[in-house]
Amino acid sequence: MTGFGQAVCEQNGMTLKVEIKSLNSKFLDLSLKMPKELSDKETEIRNTVQRLLQRGKVNALIELTQDQQVQKAVEINEELLKIYYSKYKRIAAELNDQPHDLFRLALHSPDVIGQQDSSAEIEWAFIEETVTKACLACLDFRDKEGASLAVKLVGYIDAIGSRLSKVQQLDGQRIENIKARINKNLDDIRARVQVDENRFEQELIYYIEKLDITEEKVRLQRHLDYFKEVMKMEESQGKKLGFISQEIGREINTLGSKANDADIQQLVVEMKDELEKIKEQLLNIL
Repeated sequence: MTGFGQAVCEQNGMTLKVEIKSLNSKFLDLSLKMPKELSDKETEIRNTVQRLLQRGKVNALIELTQDQQVQKAVEINEELLKIYYSKYKRIAAELNDQPHDLFRLALHSPDVIGQQDSSAEIEWAFIEETVTKACLACLDFRDKEGASLAVKLVGYIDAIGSRLSKVQQLDGQRIENIKARINKNLDDIRARVQVDENRFEQELIYYIEKLDITEEKVRLQRHLDYFKEVMKMEESQGKKLGFISQEIGREINTLGSKANDADIQQLVVEMKDELEKIKEQLLNIL
């Protein structure tokens, strides 16, 4: 199931943007691109994405921008400043000089003023908030797509159920047609050879039982009903729906092999077509 989510958060002059795109996959396959300033938080970020999205082929892009005023934080080496100031003052006294603004001179001495990368101070709570918002937006996208997909799946299941109802209507007449065809062929045989009626009746019963599709019709209807029940469950049920669709396929195939009726065979072909549509859509379900 496809998904897209994006979130932008700002804090202390920093802007963090997280963009997530996902496709369906049996497992979580996360491709993460982020600035080096956040490399020490990679494990936490991956755990957060996995906890929220669970599965999918996920591409996550994280961008960090900072205002120029806060990109570099000024750091003053106070101890070194005092040492420079003290030495300048002592030397000036020894030379009987009256220097002006010794403080400014000491302040701009080597290594007194440094710059510290403020990105190292990015809090995990700020990162987690942004990543979580993007993941939740992606989940919301999935939910909306899932609702649309559910309508299609129910339509396909109902289409199979409609064909099954027609099979029910045709089944009684199918058996009578088979009996009539066998009796007609038997009349032709009776004209030439003697037939053991008792043995014939036993064979006919056995043959009709082999063609009986009552159990297949009942099981197929149960599978169709169960498919729709599972769709209403809150948890991810993509795998279970896949298993149910396999069982639906088995019953449809058995109907086709035992039917021995052209009209029912046509309905079986139509049911198989609807089932293929279901299987194609199930590839997009978690």
